[in-house]
Amino acid sequence: MPAWLVFVVLVGYFGLLVLVSLLTSRKVTTATFFNANKKSPWYLVAYGMIGASLSGVTFISVPGWVRDSQFSYFQMVLGYFIGYLGIMFILLPVYYKHNLVSIYKYLDKRFGKFSYKTGSGFFLISRLIGAAFRLYLVAGVLQLAFFNHFKIPFWLTVIVTILLIWIYTFKAGIKTIVWTDTLQTTFMLLAVIATIIIVAKELGLDAKGLVVTIKNSEYSKMFFWDWHSSKYFWKLFWAGAFMAFVMTGLDQDMMQKNLTVKTLPESQKNMFWFSLSLIPVNLLFLSLGALLYIYAQTKGIPLPTRTDDLYPMLAINYFGLFAGIVFLIGITAAAFSSADSALTALTTAFAIDFLGIDINNNSFKTRQIKTYVHLSISLILIIIILIFNALNNKSVISQLFKVAGYTYGPLLGLFVFGIFTRRQVYDKIVPLLALLAPILAYLTKNLIEHNTNYKFGFEFLILNGLIMFIELAIFSKKPALNIQIT
Repeated sequence: MPAWLVFVVLVGYFGLLVLVSLLTSRKVTTATFFNANKKSPWYLVAYGMIGASLSGVTFISVPGWVRDSQFSYFQMVLGYFIGYLGIMFILLPVYYKHNLVSIYKYLDKRFGKFSYKTGSGFFLISRLIGAAFRLYLVAGVLQLAFFNHFKIPFWLTVIVTILLIWIYTFKAGIKTIVWTDTLQTTFMLLAVIATIIIVAKELGLDAKGLVVTIKNSEYSKMFFWDWHSSKYFWKLFWAGAFMAFVMTGLDQDMMQKNLTVKTLPESQKNMFWFSLSLIPVNLLFLSLGALLYIYAQTKGIPLPTRTDDLYPMLAINYFGLFAGIVFLIGITAAAFSSADSALTALTTAFAIDFLGIDINNNSFKTRQIKTYVHLSISLILIIIILIFNALNNKSVISQLFKVAGYTYGPLLGLFVFGIFTRRQVYDKIVPLLALLAPILAYLTKNLIEHNTNYKFGFEFLILNGLIMFIELAIFSKKPALNIQIT
C-alpha cells in the first residue's frame, strides 16, 4: 500500500474523530468529561460498547484462533451473556443507587478508604498495562504501514498515536467517546463484513455457499464435552460469565459509559442489547477466521507461524488495495475504540479516587487538575509502550499483560463480598489481602495442575476471586447493630 494513501486514510479517519470532538465539546463542564451530564442515549452507548469490548487484539486474534481452537471460543461468548445479566441485575442497581462516577467509590461506602484505594489502584495498574499493550500493537501496525517509509522512529510514532487520542478526548472526555465509539464500531464491523465479501468472491461463493462451506469445514466445531480439554464447554462457559462480570462490570473503563445514561432502566436496557449483539458479532469474527484458513488452503498460501499474523498477512498481501485499506481502518478503529476510553477512565479513577476532585465543581482549578491528570496519564502510557518496545520480546510482554489480568481477581472478591454479605472487613489489611490473593491463587493452580490432569485456562480468574473472598471472610466481623449495610 503506498505510504501516501495510508497517510490520506489516517488523516481522514482522525479528522472525522476530531470533528466529532468539536461537535460534542460545546458548553462542556467538568462533569461532562466524567459522566457526559448523564444525557447519553442508551442505544448509542449499547452500540458503541461493541467496539470498545472488541479491542485491536480481538480484531486480529479471534480469526487466527480458529486454526487451533475451531469455534470453541463461542462457548465463552455464550457465557458472556450470563455475566452481562449479572451486571444488569446486581452491579448496575448498586452503582445507580449510590450515584457513582467512579465505581470503586462503592468500596469506600461499604468497607472504608483502604479498600477503596485498593480497588481503584488495582484497576489503574491493570488498565495502564492493558491499554499500553493494545496501543503498542496498533503503533506497530502504523509503524510498518506508514512511518517506516519516512524513516520516522518508533518513539515518535507512539507520541503521535497518544497525542491523537488526547486531542479528541481532553475536553469533553466520555461524552465524546460515547459518540466516537459508534463510528469506530461501525468501521470495525464494516471491515470484517467487507473482508468476508472479498474472500467469498475470491472463492466463488454466494451467501448460501458461504454458510455451507463454513459449516462443513474442519474449523466449525463449536461445542466440546471432554472435561480434560481446555475447550470443555462448561469450563469456557463459566469462565466467560465471570470474565464478562469482572472485566466489564468491575472495570471503570467499560462502566463509565453505562453510567452516562440517565436512569437505571435505560442503562439495563443498554446492557441487555449490547450483550445480545455480541453473540452474532463474535460469530462473524469466527466465520471470518474459518474463511481465511479455507482461502489460504485453496490458494496454496503458506500459513504464518503466529496465528495473529494470518488476517494482516492476507489482507495486506493477497486481497488487493481495497482490502488493505479496509483492514487498516478496521484495526485502527478496534485499537482506538478501547484505548481512548481507557485514557478517560484512568483519568477518572485517579482524579476522583486519589485526588478527590468534585466533578460538579466547574472552577478553573478543578478543570486544570483534570487536564494535568489527563496529560500525565498520556505520558505514562507513552513510557510503558516504549518500555515494551525496548524489551523487544513478545512473550515477555504477553506475560506482563497476563500478570495485569491477575488484578481482576481481588476486585471480584471485594465486590462480591460487599454485595452478598453483611460482614465488615478489617479495612486496613485489605491491601495486603489483595496482594496475597493472586499469589495464593497461582500456587493453588500449580498444585492442582501438578497432581491432576486438569489444566487451568481463563477460569483462573474464578479461583483468584474465590481466594480473595475467603480471605475477606476470615478477616471480617459481623456488623454492629447501628451500621446500615447497603
